[in-house]
Amino acid sequence: MTTPNLTERQQKTLDFLREYLQTEGLPPTLREIADALGFPSHSSAQACVESLVRKGVLERSPQHRGLRLPSGNVAAIRAATLNELPLIGRVAAGSPILAEENIESQLEIDPAMFHPRADYLLRVVGMSMRDVGILDGDLLAVHRTATANDGQIVVARLDDEVTVKRLRHERDRLLLLPENPDFRPIEVDPRRHAFAIEGRYVGIIRRT
Repeated sequence: MTTPNLTERQQKTLDFLREYLQTEGLPPTLREIADALGFPSHSSAQACVESLVRKGVLERSPQHRGLRLPSGNVAAIRAATLNELPLIGRVAAGSPILAEENIESQLEIDPAMFHPRADYLLRVVGMSMRDVGILDGDLLAVHRTATANDGQIVVARLDDEVTVKRLRHERDRLLLLPENPDFRPIEVDPRRHAFAIEGRYVGIIRRT
């Protein structure tokens, strides 16, 4: 199971819902979603929300306002509200990155220290990003997003593996570039690989 591909509007809506939950403790109304994101009507906002529900990144609940994030997202929201971040260790094959079984602990780190706001920490394994100062054992602060610009450092899922690399688009191919000459670039072939961006690098924490 990979992270569903979201359109730019769907991702912006999901990000708005997540941030609203962090600050308000309850989901926004359709009017608030439409006003904040410039939807032409409430029905357009509702259609986008329904798409997120169908893709499994949003759930309906019987409570007032009736929207909630799946359990892995709930852990991240709770942690961010308490000025904590979930620390992700080894990611189990096929599981969402914020699934409970992947969370080693909650660390008392304010997500607002980073811009954009960090959603989780990922323990770095290996030295493939050494030359940009990302070392084995570092804690990578990650803003959760399904999209990234060319040249940004991302957390990517390739089949059942999660890796930290620099994203590069070249004509009709996608590359994941290391920052260490001892490692080779990874070429992503969508015909053979299940690929998804799990987040974007926004900072580093080195524990001495």
